Amino acid sequence: MERTIRFYKNAKGEWYADIPEWSGDIADLQMVEGADELLEWIAASASECKLIMADGPMEDAEILNLIYIREANLGGGGDYILERFKGEWKNHKLWLCEVTEFVFKQLPQTIYFKEVAL
Repeated sequence: MERTIRFYKNAKGEWYADIPEWSGDIADLQMVEGADELLEWIAASASECKLIMADGPMEDAEILNLIYIREANLGGGGDYILERFKGEWKNHKLWLCEVTEFVFKQLPQTIYFKEVAL
């Protein structure tokens, strides 16, 4: 499955995923625990970015690997590791909440992503 998602930073500097069909609380779409830092790298000085994300390989994509599935009482979703970003060693850990399961209909073992023009 492949999905394009827009991410934006609000006036407080907090990152959110723009998922129009999400009917839950907007707070569930906030990017925290390392995901916000990754979006800062991707967006550079911009306040938004758009990513193609997939649970199958894509050419020239960055790769997130699942390292731990969180229990529901710990926020659900999973902890991922980004070993490299744009060819540079990062070993960056981040959390993607249960919204990831909503988007992909599962918690992917590997998520491939790359930036696309807005």
